[in-house]
Amino acid sequence: MIVEKTHWPSPAKLNLFLYITGQRANGYHDLQTLFQFVDYGDELTIQANTSGEIELAPALPGVALQDNLIWKAANALKAHSGCPLGASIEVNKVLPMGGGIGGGSSNAATVLVALNYLWQLNLPFEQLAEIGLQLGADVPVFVHGHAAFAEGVGEKLQPVEVEEKWYLVVRPNVSISTADIFTHPNLTRNTPKRALATLLDDPYENDCEKIVRMLYPEVDKQLSWLLQYAPSRLTGTGSCVFAEFSSKNDALSVLKKLPDTASAFVAKGKNASPLHETLTKYQLVDNQSI
Repeated sequence: MIVEKTHWPSPAKLNLFLYITGQRANGYHDLQTLFQFVDYGDELTIQANTSGEIELAPALPGVALQDNLIWKAANALKAHSGCPLGASIEVNKVLPMGGGIGGGSSNAATVLVALNYLWQLNLPFEQLAEIGLQLGADVPVFVHGHAAFAEGVGEKLQPVEVEEKWYLVVRPNVSISTADIFTHPNLTRNTPKRALATLLDDPYENDCEKIVRMLYPEVDKQLSWLLQYAPSRLTGTGSCVFAEFSSKNDALSVLKKLPDTASAFVAKGKNASPLHETLTKYQLVDNQSI
């Protein structure tokens, strides 16, 4: 068992497009969406130990320990594997909650992947993704660690290679309830299903954007501002909007003009998750020390 402190990225994701193709009897929606990671996110410092307990710091404001996806993921992995070990986890949180960029789901996936390695469980990613799906629909894509086309309720994943553009991601100062968006009577729920090749060739859109812009004027204001400079849209059902650029300098130049009513960051699109790049580095060090 590796006992020293290890450092793991927990990257954000963007939904480059999101279409709602139907609604099931249980209320869940059928989707077609394209996930891509970015090289920006939280960082988790994890140290395995023999205590059998999961220690987490600092606490997230307004979130009980038992509701924290990091704590839930670690304990779900313990329950699934029967592992008697514990871990101390420190979180450097920079991703906003409720932003639609996958902060909580990414945290859960990072814990599953990291502890699977640190506890030497050697579970395949498919099993980790199954555990993660019980925690949130977006957790599996972070576990598998590759840009993906998703269908169903988001659980059917197909790896894809798409252009790795530069993005300016803007978070208006509002919090959005996913449930409010998905239960809104005016939400588009009948976008025709299309083949992936067709979707990749068509202009990218988000079926939730119209409702979010209508309900949240601040999101509408920031998106209208971004559209002056580059193709821009909503990601997921959260409050973050993003503009796409062909170069880092172009994205940074627009960031400098951003009104101070919102927070923002510039990041590079990544088809391979920074989490998996880090796992590979640790594994290479292990192999060299054998």
